[in-house]
Amino acid sequence: MQLIKYTALFLAVLLSTSAFAQKNIDPRRKQAIDSLALEKVKDLSKYISIVGNKETQFSEAQRVMDRAEELFAEDSEMGVSSLEREEVNYYKVREYFERLMALNYDKVKIQWYDIHYVSDLEQQPDGTFVGVITVYQRFEGSSKDGTMEYKDTTKKDITIFVKRKETQIAGRIIEFWDVMLGDIRVTETSA
Repeated sequence: MQLIKYTALFLAVLLSTSAFAQKNIDPRRKQAIDSLALEKVKDLSKYISIVGNKETQFSEAQRVMDRAEELFAEDSEMGVSSLEREEVNYYKVREYFERLMALNYDKVKIQWYDIHYVSDLEQQPDGTFVGVITVYQRFEGSSKDGTMEYKDTTKKDITIFVKRKETQIAGRIIEFWDVMLGDIRVTETSA
């Protein structure tokens, strides 16, 4: 199912390449890019919930972490905040997931909601387009008996990179636009 979803979006992005290569993006073509970016953010949300769930088996968590890393540009970092400290700590994607899996709660519930673009894609000097998607995350950590030990809500900005790439299909070089997630910055933490 996941493969079919990405393939359909990939083809939509591939077919829109010539129009997207222009400085101004046709709104209909750009919609395919935006859809792919939002799908990747939603998939990341799902992966975080799976790895954070204490009932997830270790092998499944490892598989999901591998999939999550594929969503990101190299060296991307994820921010982690807490109501108990002022600073935000940043970790590489794999380290973030390993720390999430090791949290000292019996039950962890993580939900992302209100996922939306806050900035339009802007072209950079190297031809890459960059945008920002904002999400809200509700985190709850509790004990076996259900006693809530910690909860917070964080607002996060996710950098989106849209970059031209090439692939070979049946001996032909095909150009396409790929969407990668970048750094995830915490902009607000509340109870």
